[in-house]
Amino acid sequence: MLRYRVTNSDGRRVENVMPIGLVREFPKDKDAWREADRLGFSVRINDSPLPGRIRFGFLAEHYLRADFGADAVRPKSANTISHVEHIVRAYLVPRFGNEIAEDIKPLDIQRWFKSLHEVGGLAWTTIAKMRGVMSRIYKVSILHEHVAKNPVLHVETRSKTDYKAIVITPEQTLAILKSLPSPLHFTLVLTCAATALRASEMLALRWSDLLWEEGRIRISKRWANGEDGETKTESSNGYVPLHTVLSRFLHAWRAQMPFASDGDFVFPSLKAAGRVPLSASVFVADHLRPAAKKAGVHIEDGQRFGLHNLRHSLSNWLVNKAKVEPKTVQGILRHAKIQTTLDLYAQDDGDETRAAQGEYLTALGVGTHMVQ
Repeated sequence: MLRYRVTNSDGRRVENVMPIGLVREFPKDKDAWREADRLGFSVRINDSPLPGRIRFGFLAEHYLRADFGADAVRPKSANTISHVEHIVRAYLVPRFGNEIAEDIKPLDIQRWFKSLHEVGGLAWTTIAKMRGVMSRIYKVSILHEHVAKNPVLHVETRSKTDYKAIVITPEQTLAILKSLPSPLHFTLVLTCAATALRASEMLALRWSDLLWEEGRIRISKRWANGEDGETKTESSNGYVPLHTVLSRFLHAWRAQMPFASDGDFVFPSLKAAGRVPLSASVFVADHLRPAAKKAGVHIEDGQRFGLHNLRHSLSNWLVNKAKVEPKTVQGILRHAKIQTTLDLYAQDDGDETRAAQGEYLTALGVGTHMVQ
């Protein structure tokens, strides 16, 4: 039996009991405690289990309640919540759930991460996210005074990714547009290519978000799991420019569609009579990828390509070809840090690097003849 005391309504501490099981099933003290943790008794009884006996599983469940609940400084999106819950319950708890939280060694964590990569085949970027979640679990637990130290601080991972986004040229984008006979699909791709909006932000757009007179599009939400949700980051909540050329195409699209009220979706599902936006995944598979391949974009089987590639393509062209100030490009993409814009969204451009090298050689005086 698990015996514990709680404070009742008149302030007195009274004893309660919960059945764990038979002694022959749990002959050792640690076996009984493990079963109590598995049944979630520590979480159900109190947010402060017995000192020195706090297991990592308790910290993980406490974190999911605290960081995604009323104590959260900023509400998390549905996508973020489901992603973090998957990491916690599919990886962290099965591995460390039954261990005493403050007894977990940094080297054990690091060796486990390494095995996830070498044996489990997980990418280092995925493992780095896992490390971030585990570290956050300890930080929240320290804040609530459940533990005093965070062993994850001493754990190393790699954050380098092998992924390199396919970047397409304006000429290829135009060829894609010409291959899309549907005005809905044409306007969707044109808007995405010109604004670098994320797919979820595109789908959440209502006509009231298009501020025609101001020449801006308001981004205040994103479409996720069948409903409006918070933007990806605080810096994502803002505005992107609405040029007069793009404005004319959007006006033309609104004039010919049956769902044109301010509260209607700009890019609705026609099959669903405008009740929800179109499905980005279906559109990409059925229309965008085939149109891109027809336009000469090299896409290997299984290689990622979708609306997000238009975001990469615009930022890359603005930085490398149009020579737009990186801070301006950062503002269009609504990145919190300019390093994200430069490192992830502006790839090296062969023409530009060769031209830069040529300028240096000319400055050396070897642009037209050899120097002995």
